[in-house]
Amino acid sequence: MTTYSSRQEVPEKEKWNLADIYPTLEDWQKDVQYIEQAAENLKKFDGNIHDGKSLLAYLTESEKVSYKFGKVFAYGMLHVDLDTRDTASQSLQDKAKQLGVKVNAATSFFMPFLLGLEESTLKAYMEEEEGLQYFEKDLRDAYRYKAHVLSKEKEEVLSQLGEALSAPSHTYGMLNNADIKFGEVTKDNGEKVELTRGMYAKLIEDTDRNKRKEAYKAYYQPYVHLKNSIASTLGAAIKNNVTVSRLRNYSSALEKALFADNVPKEVYDNLISTTKQNIAPLHKYAEIRKDRLGLDELRQYDLSVPLVEGVEKEISFDEAYETMLNALRPLGEDYINTLASFKDARYIDVRETPGKRSGAYNMGVYGVHPYVLLNHRDNIDGLFTLAHEMGHAMHSHYSHETQPQNTARYSIFVAEVASTVNEVLLINYLLNKETDEKLRQYLLNHFIDKFKGTLFTQVMFGEFEKITHELAEKGESLNEKVFSEVYEKLFREYNGDEIVFDEEVKYGWSRIPHFYRPFYVYKYATGFTSAVHIANRILDGDAQTQASYLEFLKSGSSEYPLDLLKKTGVDLTTPEPVENALKQFSELVEEFAKAPTK
Repeated sequence: MTTYSSRQEVPEKEKWNLADIYPTLEDWQKDVQYIEQAAENLKKFDGNIHDGKSLLAYLTESEKVSYKFGKVFAYGMLHVDLDTRDTASQSLQDKAKQLGVKVNAATSFFMPFLLGLEESTLKAYMEEEEGLQYFEKDLRDAYRYKAHVLSKEKEEVLSQLGEALSAPSHTYGMLNNADIKFGEVTKDNGEKVELTRGMYAKLIEDTDRNKRKEAYKAYYQPYVHLKNSIASTLGAAIKNNVTVSRLRNYSSALEKALFADNVPKEVYDNLISTTKQNIAPLHKYAEIRKDRLGLDELRQYDLSVPLVEGVEKEISFDEAYETMLNALRPLGEDYINTLASFKDARYIDVRETPGKRSGAYNMGVYGVHPYVLLNHRDNIDGLFTLAHEMGHAMHSHYSHETQPQNTARYSIFVAEVASTVNEVLLINYLLNKETDEKLRQYLLNHFIDKFKGTLFTQVMFGEFEKITHELAEKGESLNEKVFSEVYEKLFREYNGDEIVFDEEVKYGWSRIPHFYRPFYVYKYATGFTSAVHIANRILDGDAQTQASYLEFLKSGSSEYPLDLLKKTGVDLTTPEPVENALKQFSELVEEFAKAPTK
């Protein structure tokens, strides 16, 4: 049984123990009161930091508030996600959000103050107050932005324009989430109903091609209808980003986006060029897909349907956990023993129940432990989701256990590495032990599609962002025609000539919310290629890579992401990690091509 009609039915061992954060609600309320008072105290530092001692006092108190706020917010959020309908939990989360606003307001003076200091003054403060060494990395990181911070008056103007500058993204969000009405699809009983996103995700994988086509046309209908309005919001978002990048003295919008992680532009360009130089296996996969589906012509609505049908293997949660542990044994005894302990310690909320938040995630609570939300299904997909999320959980565990609070959180740039290493080790383990040919094909198909979605598609999106921002930087027009031409050209380059284009294909840009968070999606691809590189070295028995990878998991944000990855043998400033991942993709496609079709 994988779903329950109420939370009370779920065994206690498969539910989170939130008492690890606060034993009682009264304990939570004590920290709320502490933060409210501390926020008022932090305000008093505004205009009153004149030496190393007062700077240290501010930073120490601010970090203490941050620590307690992390627990207060987590407690509210985790309660809400167990039952999003529960008003008592909602009130906890609302209170935490209000506290967050108060803390931000109380500390908003600090960054302008810090960046207004002469470097020699900051250095003198550091020398006179030994305790400031603990905060040195934070202060140096902030100081990197000095060249990109404007005068106080200009900063105030920009901050007042914040809402206006985010209007295109907000407008798109309202269109995409609230106003869009999809077309109709036909139910099995012949009744016409309006398509929903949830229905689309299922129907686009349906073995009935007519259902896939109908869902595809219904899904794209509003995007095609609103193409000019959406082009206006995306064009404005890109131009705003370009304008702010110029105002802040960055050479390009891409440089601004890469600055926080200290990533050179060459990494971004190298990812795109290396992927495109090794695109042939993806085109071959399209040919295999067309052949396996027995089609005269392959269309976009044929790209998501699984090529191996009828693989239904029931795997209980206990069995899934044991399988995961066996698959991850190459990571060593400490990793396995620690991960095994999470299950009985109730770090995981396992089952789907009414009102529970959908999907899966890991949330590391500093000073406590990771919490993993699942909606576990007793099947192969459930097993992969478990391994993925527990990779995140182990990354949080090791970083939080090893690092002080100010470097314990890892960058989004490296966030997908630990989860994907686990998936690669799992797929390798299952393929090595699986004798059922149909199940082997299913596993190969699963991993090939994962590769396609996490690497190739994200690189294509990344190139679309690069091209459209460069057009804006040259002062050229951005409209529906330009976006559609760029997107269609890229889609053809990446997916090959085997696909026959429907009119809707070129409007794919209009349905991607990530484009309103510029130059973000490439991180999925770099994280994925890094993980494949690391996992394959570990599987080859490379003890040095295994040891350096565990050190990486313990490093949090103690160094910049590229430097942390270099210590594991992954140098993203060279083509090697991307080439190695794409070589494995090619091998997977070759093996899948040779597998018998019956």
